[in-house]
Amino acid sequence: MVLYIYLMSRTTRHQVIKGLQATLPRGAPFDLPVLQSFGVSPQLAARYAESGWLVRLGHGVYAFPNDAFDVNGALLFLQRRVASLHVGGKSALALQGVRHNLGVRDTLVLWGEARFTLPTWFTERFPARYVNARLFDGATPDLAEATLHTPPGQTQGLRVAVPERATLELLYEAGTGQSLEEARHLFDGLRSPRKALLGQLLSCCTSVKAVRLFLTWARETSLLDVDDLLQQYPVRTGSDKRWMSRLDDGTLLSLKPNG
Repeated sequence: MVLYIYLMSRTTRHQVIKGLQATLPRGAPFDLPVLQSFGVSPQLAARYAESGWLVRLGHGVYAFPNDAFDVNGALLFLQRRVASLHVGGKSALALQGVRHNLGVRDTLVLWGEARFTLPTWFTERFPARYVNARLFDGATPDLAEATLHTPPGQTQGLRVAVPERATLELLYEAGTGQSLEEARHLFDGLRSPRKALLGQLLSCCTSVKAVRLFLTWARETSLLDVDDLLQQYPVRTGSDKRWMSRLDDGTLLSLKPNG
């Protein structure tokens, strides 16, 4: 009788794991809530990991053994945990054709408004850093929706900043997380930005440095008509004084209000 119960229990567990393998998409991790929806308790998940049916990546996070999930599958998983998380700045521009000396193992730049630490299982596989900042204050839900999309050729559902938003994210980090020189090279690669969208973003951008740097470089490169932009939109340029700051590399950055 004891042997019968043991065999039945083992058979049931085997059927459950087979069901997981047949149902869950490969190429991405999954967590306990997903496993529990299939009737797998935390204790059973731990036993599956001990027996080699699952691999424990971190606290409450699992994957199938030998399942070499890619960065996009992992990002979709993180996006479900952190609502505002998206590919931003330099990485977002790269996915949309704006690149400068992009390395094979270039650090992935992720953005979000929530405090969040990228899990070790993610950064060990994909060199990445997370920027926690509320760069746009008072943006409408429609504007937020319009500035995050899935570029052509990318995994459906992957959130990536559109070039206009990614540019301001890049300039926010210029001189700190991002070198000023490379930021300028990337800025020079921009083509035909949407003025209306930029006007809206600049009007709710919380970084005076990013706004003024954009206006300054836009004038220098003739990216768009800056004076016309300033007439049409209440761009947040700060006070009428110069904005000055010593950057991490020792460079003194001095920016006029209107570029």
